Amino acid sequence: MREYLLILLTAAIFTYAATTLVRRLAFVVGAVTPVRARDVHAVPTPRLGGVAMLIGFAAAVLVGSRLPFLGQLFETPELIGVLLGATIITLMGALDDVRDLDWLTKLAGQVIAGGVMAFFGVQLLSLPIFGVTVLPEPVLVTLTILIVVISTNAVNFIDGLDGLAAGVVFISASAFFAWTYLVARAFDPPNVFSTATFITAALMGCCLGFLPHNIHPARLFMGDAGALLLGLLLSAATISMTGSVDPNSSVAATSALAAFTLPLLLPVAILAIPILDMALAVVRRTRRGVHPWKPDAHHLHHQLLRIGHSHRRAVGLLYLWSGLLAMGAVSFAYVPPWVSIIGIAVAVGVAALLTWRPWERSPT
Repeated sequence: MREYLLILLTAAIFTYAATTLVRRLAFVVGAVTPVRARDVHAVPTPRLGGVAMLIGFAAAVLVGSRLPFLGQLFETPELIGVLLGATIITLMGALDDVRDLDWLTKLAGQVIAGGVMAFFGVQLLSLPIFGVTVLPEPVLVTLTILIVVISTNAVNFIDGLDGLAAGVVFISASAFFAWTYLVARAFDPPNVFSTATFITAALMGCCLGFLPHNIHPARLFMGDAGALLLGLLLSAATISMTGSVDPNSSVAATSALAAFTLPLLLPVAILAIPILDMALAVVRRTRRGVHPWKPDAHHLHHQLLRIGHSHRRAVGLLYLWSGLLAMGAVSFAYVPPWVSIIGIAVAVGVAALLTWRPWERSPT
């Protein structure tokens, strides 16, 4: 655990320090978000925060490669592949932050980044369906790239309020870290040092280092460079872990149902809010006869603002829902199902009450 803490702190410190420099760079290259009809910020704000997070992640990879236990992970090229994929997608996102790329170019960049990771071994090897199901390699590579595309776009869709995307991803990464770390302890022989756990630890650090600059009122936005990077790192952890645990032999699960469903449902649960927001946006825009990627002002965070919540309270509520879903899913592995169900039901009731009854209205 100490080495993971060092990775988290390294990513956080380097991200925090680099953010100040990246903010200045954003003004120089013109990566500044103007005030648009769909936005909630009141003044033009620089973006490119994803470049600082990439620096933090790269520093964590460099430090990890020198550690006695985590250094063993570098005997395979997986983490190098993740770093290369992260670099590709961040540079593509940074270019979009400066020049506004078309949707097809951005999709191509996401596919290339996913393909690079798959080439370096970060790909699905099997699916936890009916025990372990191995599909033809082209199918698994295609599914790997699809997960990257869905995850990156889901995070990008929810990046609409100060601190929202970074906070939601931090919560999701925390839940996934808990799952991967505790499941790895149950391996035979036990081994808590895994690629997925390393990625989530570094990802948590990147989010923590960036959030002080991004809390409302934000001094810097993460931009597409940041949203796509966070989505890619979450997908890399999911891909690395999914299929590496045999549900039938998982001693972490307290029931056969949890053992069968958790490896499939947890990756969805940790990104439930971003995926829901993306799905609703696609349906909403398609029904209106516009392209699914055409921006609008009807995301979940926009709806919370319309209900009467302040900016910070809307962000806090989405944090609450994200934590509820992610941690609730993880709880099925370690406590009896009825305990999890009751706890989740109570938490959902409280969260729903707080969501739909904004007693204190504030214009901020």
